Amino acid sequence: MGLASFLIIVILGVMTSRANGYGGGWVNAHATFYGGGDASGTMGGACGYGNLYSQGYGTNTAALSTALFNNGLSCGGWVNAHATFYGGGDASGTMGGACGYGNLYSQGYGTNTAALSTALFNNGLSCGACFEIRCQNDGRWCLPGSIVVTATNFCPPNNALPNNAGGWCNPPQQHFDLSQPVFQRIAQYKAGIVPVAYRRVPCVRRGGIRFTINGHSYFNLVLITNVGGAGDVHSAWVKGSRTGWQAMSRNWGQNWQSNSYLNGQALSFKVTTSDGRTIVSNNVASARWSFGQTFTGAQIR
Repeated sequence: MGLASFLIIVILGVMTSRANGYGGGWVNAHATFYGGGDASGTMGGACGYGNLYSQGYGTNTAALSTALFNNGLSCGGWVNAHATFYGGGDASGTMGGACGYGNLYSQGYGTNTAALSTALFNNGLSCGACFEIRCQNDGRWCLPGSIVVTATNFCPPNNALPNNAGGWCNPPQQHFDLSQPVFQRIAQYKAGIVPVAYRRVPCVRRGGIRFTINGHSYFNLVLITNVGGAGDVHSAWVKGSRTGWQAMSRNWGQNWQSNSYLNGQALSFKVTTSDGRTIVSNNVASARWSFGQTFTGAQIR
């Protein structure tokens, strides 16, 4: 095949295969190239694989657009990072946090939680995402096995300290500050900090997505919790029994805001997670709802 023909196929007819994420029908896209003739410029990258030759990926690799990258979930493989712990032996110090979940026990997250560094937190959009983590490359402190944690908090940077000596959560470090109980399932307490590998995994939740309505008239602040699948809500809508669907804006963490007057109306909610899946929970709150109440909707399976 001549170069001209190849370019026409790439530019005009590139397709990717997809059905439930893998295989199936073809989807139109475009492709370019980078990295040089020896692909040396493709080493490293946002998935954290480093040397793609030594990792076994070679030159059969691609950098994905934002629409496909899915905040790193599309990387699939394990990514290197580090982990520390906080919150005390009972994890009481992990309650609250930058995702707005409040009491992590009553919300169903328990102690399997983590505060994410700036590079992972995504300004709060990663709240609710699930990560599998294992300790690696430290025979003195690592324990076998892996854990699955939910992102519930932010680990702020400490720019007064170097990245490798106390500034663990400084950009561009990928770092997990785990609750102490879950940290001690993969590493010994005395380690303090350990090298880990992580990957995004689907969240498995009991029951439906929960919607807690706070605020007051003309300021409805809805906390969205217990989300399955990708776990991290990136868009949300509300519909009253006398309105159409109205987009909510993210106020902070997983608190979503509507300035409409919805008192006395039955409420429905719609959410979209970072993998593009959307689920509708119709009429989860009756017209007699009041602020401070929590309602359970459908779930992403």
